[in-house]
Amino acid sequence: MKSLYFRIVTTFIVVALVSGLIAFLISNFYYQAKLKEFNEEKILEIAQEIVFLHENSADLPIDQFLTSIANMNFQLYLVDETLNGESFGEGFRNYSLDENIIKSVLAGNTYHGISEFQSSLFVTGFFKDDLKNSIGIPLKVNGKNQALFIRPNVEKQFGEMRIVFSLLLGLTFLLSLVLILVLTTYLVRPIKKLTKATRKIASGNYNLQLESNRGDEIGALARDFGLMATSLQKLDEMRQEFVSNVSHEIQSPLTSIQGFTKAIRTKSVSPEDADRYLGIIEKESARLSSLSKQLLMLSSLDKQVKAVEKAPFRLDEQIREVILLTEWQWSRKKLHIELDLPELIIEADKQLLFQVWMNLITNSIKFTGDHGTIFIDAFVDEDIVVTVRDTGAGIPEDELPYIFDRFYMGDKSRARTSEGSGLGLSVVKKIIDVHGGSIGVTSKLREGTEFTIRLAR
Repeated sequence: MKSLYFRIVTTFIVVALVSGLIAFLISNFYYQAKLKEFNEEKILEIAQEIVFLHENSADLPIDQFLTSIANMNFQLYLVDETLNGESFGEGFRNYSLDENIIKSVLAGNTYHGISEFQSSLFVTGFFKDDLKNSIGIPLKVNGKNQALFIRPNVEKQFGEMRIVFSLLLGLTFLLSLVLILVLTTYLVRPIKKLTKATRKIASGNYNLQLESNRGDEIGALARDFGLMATSLQKLDEMRQEFVSNVSHEIQSPLTSIQGFTKAIRTKSVSPEDADRYLGIIEKESARLSSLSKQLLMLSSLDKQVKAVEKAPFRLDEQIREVILLTEWQWSRKKLHIELDLPELIIEADKQLLFQVWMNLITNSIKFTGDHGTIFIDAFVDEDIVVTVRDTGAGIPEDELPYIFDRFYMGDKSRARTSEGSGLGLSVVKKIIDVHGGSIGVTSKLREGTEFTIRLAR
């Protein structure tokens, strides 16, 4: 498997090569479109100047004159009327040229060979020293028409600069490659640290020291990774606590059931005690059944196995139904129930919301003293809002952030064998969440507690 370091280095090299190729193509296009004709015009001006100088220096033989011009780094080729030619200066690599072109120049026309030269579409064609790649201009020598073909000797004029530019490009590429190799190491190093940190987390070690003071994306990734590790650690601790609590919640009633069953089977207890023991067994069995149902509901909601089957129904009627079902509980404690429930139609999962009102109302009944009052109100603003308020014992302020945690019990003094498992409010919170709503709580000790539920209309 190719490493990230190798991939980054390869990517940089490919980018450099492709960028160089694209730059060359753009430069070539610019030369072909703009500079090629401009270059020919300059050489044509030079050729015309040479003709002018010859015509005004008749005392100098043509051979000496053209040799002097060639010594200024030009390639010259003179053709007479019999099509015999003579080179001056550095010779052309290829002298092949259509006779009609030579005759046209001898007749007084100008040959634009540089702009018409098509041996290459690239700018490198400028350096090709073919006779075709030249300017042809008529020249009178001793009263006779001759054709003078001229082009700059690029090798002599720009030879040193070609070496300089080649060296510059080569060193630029090599130095870029070295810098890429070095700098990529610093780029990949924090990623390698994150990889090691991932292995530590996989092995259960959440204590990580990552470089998170960087201001770039790597630093942001390191910070987010640290937060993820902290969250995973908390999640793992919650999982362990959850397993421990479930085991304890199940073990306690099972121990009671086992003990009282043995006592009854030995027939060493009176009929009255046996009947009381059977009542405790029934109560603990019901508690186990309730615990298992709540755990299954939480599990299905967590995994989204249970679909939220929304349908319209009367919310006020559902809450009144819960009040009727719990009448034996609140009437036994002589509680007052104050209802303010206008007719409300909501589209939601009826079965799940029934569980919400049942848990909240039974909690209020449980923690409200005799002759207390429970207020249940509903109204509509942007959402449907339901409040359940009681005049019960209240919840300490420092415990309010944890009351929706699973197996959390605010009353630390009570035994696990008493009613409740610490899952009721967790179930409520989860159901409200899957409906896209929210639940809030305010409470004061010895004054009461109020739950506020918001659900979309």
